[in-house]
Amino acid sequence: MALPAHLAAHLEELLSSRQGSAARVLKADEAYGGSINDTYRLETSAGRFFLKVNEADRFPSLFVSEVKGLELLRNAGELRVPEVVAQGEVGDTTFLLLEFIPAREEDPGFQARFGQALARLHRHTHGSFGLEYDNHIGVLRQVNTSHKDWVDFLVQCRLEPLVKMAKDNHRIQDGDVLRFERLYSRLPQWIPKEIPALLHGDLWKNNYIAAQDGQAVLIDPAVYYGHREMDLAMTRLFGGFDRDFYEAYHGEEPLEAGWEERVDLCNLYPLLVHLNLFGGTYAGRVGAVLRQYV
Repeated sequence: MALPAHLAAHLEELLSSRQGSAARVLKADEAYGGSINDTYRLETSAGRFFLKVNEADRFPSLFVSEVKGLELLRNAGELRVPEVVAQGEVGDTTFLLLEFIPAREEDPGFQARFGQALARLHRHTHGSFGLEYDNHIGVLRQVNTSHKDWVDFLVQCRLEPLVKMAKDNHRIQDGDVLRFERLYSRLPQWIPKEIPALLHGDLWKNNYIAAQDGQAVLIDPAVYYGHREMDLAMTRLFGGFDRDFYEAYHGEEPLEAGWEERVDLCNLYPLLVHLNLFGGTYAGRVGAVLRQYV
């Protein structure tokens, strides 16, 4: 869709104030945006920017929590994230204006550097699992109530809310709801203890960029302090990460033995997210994973 005129005018005002002289939006090209946001590459007289747009009435806090997540990752200092230029609402539209970071093809050492940097990010810890505020994964509310125990957090803040949502919306079979209930009591015997780690939270192949300087840039986070295996498992859900990435990660900060056997277990959460957002074949995928463990 074309950039709404009232939003273009508002952005011109913001950019003019930012640079101290008149700014104009010269061109707005639609970019990839999945099914969540409308996105644009903006050419302006003040430079190039990346713009995300959604409906303010439906998702009033969506970009507010994204800004907080980007700032948390930026402050960690291990991986680059886009600078937030502006975030706000105008009329019925909520928007997030970001630094535009041109992408390039990954060079042969990119995946190894990315793996090492992610391991360093995961060293940033916290006194408990969760976060001081709830945020979003996609457009779904992500509950981050603080817990001292990872399994308690995983069950109460990740799995149970989305299983309930799927049941209420008739997207999950009753048998699989019962399998989740059986699964919860068995999780402590399978998942190793770890201290809370700062996670990207939604780390799949479309949520990073290979920048011109050869470094990885994190985008679209769903941050919280959690178990490191959640980020690593998510990288395996849709592919896009190669052997160098995992070898470099483990060279920097090894995971407990058997982590690959727990990948599907960890991916129950993102699969439930996709089930609630998109339905379709994800019910079958959730059921298939459950049957591996229960």
